[in-house]
Amino acid sequence: MSAAPSLSEIAAELYTQPLGEFIAARNARAADASDKAMAAGIRALCKPSVAAWVVNVFARERASQLGEALQLAAELREAQEDLDAKALAQLGRDRRALTARLAAAAADLAESRGERITASTRDAVQQTISAAFFDPDAAAAVASGRLVRELEPTGTFADAMDSIVGGGTPSAPTEPPAPPDELKARRARRDAERALREAEQTRDRAARDAAKAERVAKDAASRAGELTSRVAELEKELDSARREAKRAETDAADARERRAEASRAADETEDAVTAARSALEKLERAR
Repeated sequence: MSAAPSLSEIAAELYTQPLGEFIAARNARAADASDKAMAAGIRALCKPSVAAWVVNVFARERASQLGEALQLAAELREAQEDLDAKALAQLGRDRRALTARLAAAAADLAESRGERITASTRDAVQQTISAAFFDPDAAAAVASGRLVRELEPTGTFADAMDSIVGGGTPSAPTEPPAPPDELKARRARRDAERALREAEQTRDRAARDAAKAERVAKDAASRAGELTSRVAELEKELDSARREAKRAETDAADARERRAEASRAADETEDAVTAARSALEKLERAR
């Protein structure tokens, strides 16, 4: 005898029933439940919004496509943690393209089941799928197929799961494994590219420093040569000045000696003048 379905299993079935039949199907399942607690739990299930129902149908019938989205979501979060700007930009573009494609596929699937999907509902579906890329709780809610309402791509959802998902808090979705060593190889390549960029930057800085040092060395050598030549010129001028000074000192000594001789001669002539004047005065008195 097979085990009775759980509340989450019943909710997953009801949330993918045609929207117009949800209330009747829910009440019928509650009436059929032998357990009062189960019946109460089924009756408490809220009717999903149109956008939530579209996502639920897609999660149930296109699980592999949703798995692709969740795998990309994991890679996006990894890129954010690694602060790899290039990978983050590429994954961001992939996310926008994939969510648009998945939302269109989900809307087409819902319309094939007879539901009219408006442009605003398509936008809400895309926003809900996008939310799964940014928050693991949103990813679990989307993968459960039991959404009650659409999600916004911003914010956190851990504390609001009871109002987002019917039939109990869902477990984290099982993400399809990446191809062997793909993530490891991609990270190794990123690390190698980063190491190469850093090595090239270090080499370029060293080359610039070496060129600058070469220019400084040439300028210093040129300046040293100029100063050496100037010192030689100044030494020649100093030697010449010393010789001139020595000659000047000799000339000064000679001039001092000639001055002394001239002074003595002047004194002698002054004495002669005095004697002559005295003799003249005597002659004048004698007359």
